[in-house]
Amino acid sequence: MLRTGILNPAVLSLLARVRHTNTLVIADRGFPFWPQIETVDLSLVDNIPTVLDVLRAIRPVVVIGRVWMAEEFLRENTDSVRARFEEALAGLPVEYEPHVEFKRRVPFAVGLIRTADTVQYANMILQSA
Repeated sequence: MLRTGILNPAVLSLLARVRHTNTLVIADRGFPFWPQIETVDLSLVDNIPTVLDVLRAIRPVVVIGRVWMAEEFLRENTDSVRARFEEALAGLPVEYEPHVEFKRRVPFAVGLIRTADTVQYANMILQSA
């Protein structure tokens, strides 16, 4: 029985399949569904959990080499929201691109973890180092 760390078996299984240069999507509650990739839906109620909750949980166990986010995130959110994300992503190279381009990367991901986050464009694609 697991007593610490990530306890969700579907998330653990998904993370175990992420290899060098593979990508993983962490998405907000409104992000579209892609039938061709595995989706683990963790949403419960608004903002439980959030994208940052999931990022903070997986960061100690996944080697992240690169992150993509939609450039609309920068325009649509307050300074304080952007600062929370910058803090959580500290030390990681983050590339911002148009949301349309961001979504083109999604089908190539190993999987997607859907959260209940209500932050606009909080979605991120993590690339394993």
